[in-house]
Amino acid sequence: MNPAEQDEGTPVSVKIRERIEAARKRFHANDNIADFIRPGELERLLDEVEEKMKGVLSSLVIDTAHDHNTDNTARRVAKMYLKEVFQGRYVAAPEITEFPNAEHLNELMIVGPITVRSACSHHFCPIMGKIWIGVLPNEHTNVIGLSKYARLAEWVMGRPQIQEEAVVQLADLIQHKTQPDGLAIVMEATHFCMGWRGVKDVDSKMINSVMRGSFLKDANLRREFLSLIPRKG
Repeated sequence: MNPAEQDEGTPVSVKIRERIEAARKRFHANDNIADFIRPGELERLLDEVEEKMKGVLSSLVIDTAHDHNTDNTARRVAKMYLKEVFQGRYVAAPEITEFPNAEHLNELMIVGPITVRSACSHHFCPIMGKIWIGVLPNEHTNVIGLSKYARLAEWVMGRPQIQEEAVVQLADLIQHKTQPDGLAIVMEATHFCMGWRGVKDVDSKMINSVMRGSFLKDANLRREFLSLIPRKG
């Protein structure tokens, strides 16, 4: 078998993995791997995940051949993972236009609540929540549109995540793109791994935050930000 024929029979997931490993990059559940996916490979990866999902359904002893409710479930689940809830792993970051701070804005700005969805890395159960972002700009800060914060949050959260890590990833991304004097992020979310399984506590929420720069150093600024978040218990 020549190399071309051998390559043709290699699963696309193996090819992508080999590229990542050759670059000595990480590919954890909450990492973005778009740089290693070539044109057309995402559709082939969808086909591969569908076939693997058929095996899962078979091992669950579900008769997909005769059950009209599950005869196309494998395809639906594959599409859901790759093109919906985990899309942030497989596509590049959204295009964000940045503008100079021409008006030299230096007052606290709060964006939110931004509704986000994700899934926990432990059980792939949904995480549904809201995010608030506080920014203290300076004259050198890049300004981005309000909707762009939501796009960045959706891109980061669109991967199997741990809430504490997701908020840090989002903070790193916004810090890199805007370079403000201060950045604060608060996330409040319901984890379905508690309401759907485990202790079955449907009312429990997790709240965590990241404070950078002025928000970390200035207690008054931090209190102002937290007091202006219209959270509901």
